[in-house]
Amino acid sequence: MSYYIGIDLGTSSVKMLMADENGNAVKSVTKEYPLYFPQDGWSEQKPEDWWRAVKEGMAELTDGSDKSLIKGISFGGQMHGLVILDENDDVIRPAILWNDGRTQGEVDYLNGEIGKDKLSEYTANIAFAGFTAPKILWLQKNEPENFKRIKKIMLPKDYIAYMLTGVHSTDYSDASGMLLLDVKNKCWSKEMLDICGIDESVMPKLFESYEVTGTLKEEIAAELSLSGDTKVIAGAGDNAAAAIGTGTVKHGQCNISLGTSGTVFISQDTFSVDDKNALHSFAHANGKYHLMGCMLSAASCNKWWLEEILNTKDYAGSQSDIKELGENNVFFLPYLMGERSPHNDPDARGAFIGMSMDNTQADMTQAVLEGVAFGHRDSVEVARAQGITINRSTICGGGAKSPLWCNIVANIMNMEIVTLEKEEGPAMGGVMLAAVGCGEYKDVYEAAEKLVKTSKTYSPDPVIAAKYEKKYEKFKRFYPALKDIFKM
Repeated sequence: MSYYIGIDLGTSSVKMLMADENGNAVKSVTKEYPLYFPQDGWSEQKPEDWWRAVKEGMAELTDGSDKSLIKGISFGGQMHGLVILDENDDVIRPAILWNDGRTQGEVDYLNGEIGKDKLSEYTANIAFAGFTAPKILWLQKNEPENFKRIKKIMLPKDYIAYMLTGVHSTDYSDASGMLLLDVKNKCWSKEMLDICGIDESVMPKLFESYEVTGTLKEEIAAELSLSGDTKVIAGAGDNAAAAIGTGTVKHGQCNISLGTSGTVFISQDTFSVDDKNALHSFAHANGKYHLMGCMLSAASCNKWWLEEILNTKDYAGSQSDIKELGENNVFFLPYLMGERSPHNDPDARGAFIGMSMDNTQADMTQAVLEGVAFGHRDSVEVARAQGITINRSTICGGGAKSPLWCNIVANIMNMEIVTLEKEEGPAMGGVMLAAVGCGEYKDVYEAAEKLVKTSKTYSPDPVIAAKYEKKYEKFKRFYPALKDIFKM
């Protein structure tokens, strides 16, 4: 028997999962840490807090187990965050996180003056406020003394890997979200490094997500009471790690996440990028590529509607009066925090449209569920326009616990939607990558085939799907009609 550990370094907490070679969870531990907001729109964390939480969690996770069975450790982690170290490997300043909004000026400079076409040529993506490169430009301008001290740049999960191994590394999937990687050719973009005023020597060594980057440092192995031969595997950004955990690894396979935010993750064997950069074009943790559409508000739309507006937490009860699908004439735009894919518009906002005197609370609740599904379909249609055939998707996240919502998604997408038997998120992806890196499975495809089990399939009803097709044609016209009003 062998054990593998997946570490999911999230924004509010780190989840650590230990599982055996068959993917059976042995134990799971979650440790929280603070989130700091020094100014309006800023979001930071202290890497030292992550490291403390990981060490405490690892001790608790492995307590009572035969630690000699632990063969490998890997990661999923929050993407885009900027961690910088000085010549003594000390953290220079708190990490600037993915949801930090201070870099709009730098984003405008990159997209406007450097140009979206150039950025797409260099990195396959355009600039967003959450990405790492704009943060580096902000640091150069606003904290020049800290910028001069930089000897190492890394991403959040990679700081933990560095503390474990002493190896300065990252993986291609996580690096894809920095706006510093030439995604197509899987190397650092010299042009982007020059634009950001940094030398390639400060950047981590690049690995595939399933590759071994090192073993535990002697003093760390002793502190954690683990073998010094324990392998550390590169891991992946949270979305790519979650995709491994849901078995989304073969060309054309899709996973839809109904989490706080939402994603459409589409695995592909070959590199591609759409002409408007509506979807992110990133490297995948399977060694290939993926397209990803990101919705800033997904299940959080339903949470807002129920808890803030209706003042209830009865999620199941709120859906009990929803009977007829495809008949609702109320629409909801799910842009409560602006939107990324496919609109890339921070000014976009939520809206109810089409209400009349005979509409009920249930109609509006249904509209929220449908609006999120329509928003996800926008990303699927971008991929389909590139010639990618998508006929089926797994679904995960808190929203996937609702049979009604899964059924709505199946009919709006007009394709099978499949739930999972076990859902452990990026931590399970980390477990699987660790198992592949240690030779338990020959590749991620075998690991996915053996370890990922589906639960229930929701199939579209042809009559309902046809009704939703007409509704979607209407939905697509709302954002363009309101776009200029949102900016007023």
